[in-house]
Amino acid sequence: MIELKYPFSRDEVRKLKVGDMVLITGKLFTGRDAVHKYLHEGHPSPVNLQDQIIYHCGPVVMKDKAGKYTVTAAGPTTSIREEPYQWQVMRDHGIVGVIGKGGMGPKTLEACKQYGAVYFHAIGGAAQVLAERIKSVDGVYLEEFGSPEAIWELSVDKFPVVVTMDSHGGSLHKVVEDASKENLKGLI
Repeated sequence: MIELKYPFSRDEVRKLKVGDMVLITGKLFTGRDAVHKYLHEGHPSPVNLQDQIIYHCGPVVMKDKAGKYTVTAAGPTTSIREEPYQWQVMRDHGIVGVIGKGGMGPKTLEACKQYGAVYFHAIGGAAQVLAERIKSVDGVYLEEFGSPEAIWELSVDKFPVVVTMDSHGGSLHKVVEDASKENLKGLI
């Protein structure tokens, strides 16, 4: 198990390889469809994303009477929806990692290689378990997009992920896809 701690170092991220199990401690920013499209269109980010990690997640967040937020569920969103935008967000905003589920495509893999970033896979169906790793909500931005689509600034402790796309061109998703195609040929 590899521990990756904030502030994230691009050199440390470049050392990660497909299959590495990682525990992330520090800061994450959520970002889903509306945020990626907004940034892709050239709008400025309300937060500095340089050397940060974006989590494809629409967390369920509760606000108590004192105004403090608590995340009760934080499962990953299917990432392929961000494929048209992710490469540009990596390039323009300097992110070092993306967390989601289901993997991403060739544009994102190429961006990982070119910009020294990785794609982390989080466990789908474990939203409440993952929420337990979130220690605080430190900010919320672009609330006009609605709660699931806003950018939530989260502090996490030992948030569990697996590297499935690395900065060396490795993609577990491509390996599985290619093997599935070969198996399908044998069945037809």
